[in-house]
Amino acid sequence: MEDKKSIRSEVRRRIKLMSEDDKQTAARAIFEAVEATEEFIEAECVALFAAMWDEVPTNEALERWRILGKRVVVPRVEGDIMRYYDYSPDQMREGAFGIMEPVGDVEVEPSAIDLMIVPARAFTPRGERLGRGGGFYDKYMSQSEFRATKFGIAFASQIFNTLPTAPHDIAVDRLFSA
Repeated sequence: MEDKKSIRSEVRRRIKLMSEDDKQTAARAIFEAVEATEEFIEAECVALFAAMWDEVPTNEALERWRILGKRVVVPRVEGDIMRYYDYSPDQMREGAFGIMEPVGDVEVEPSAIDLMIVPARAFTPRGERLGRGGGFYDKYMSQSEFRATKFGIAFASQIFNTLPTAPHDIAVDRLFSA
């Protein structure tokens, strides 16, 4: 099994080889599959994220889900923790790590989130995940009041048969990739 650093590096290399069209096509397929699930249909509050260049693009889903009447919330990193705030396209600014983040000041409680879309550097088919190394999602999802269903999203090139994991690493309930 490879070490975390080399897996992260390999994933970056693979994603650099993808065209923007390929990324958008994969994103559409992934989000169509997510939107067809009972968990998404029943969810009132959905947590998504503003994607970086090497993640499944989320811009179309952020807008579409808002139009569909979902309460869409996005994360903001504050020091060594992550909090969620309501998404509004005109209330986003570049924040920690160059990621677009909400500027709102009313935090959404973890218990309010019904479905969380979780990124990672890599996943296994069983939902185990290797993040970027900050532990932000693991910390957030380990809060006692967090109860959301967790869906992982990834490009097919981010799926590995096995990954190095630790007991504190939180897996997703289902994985969607294309």
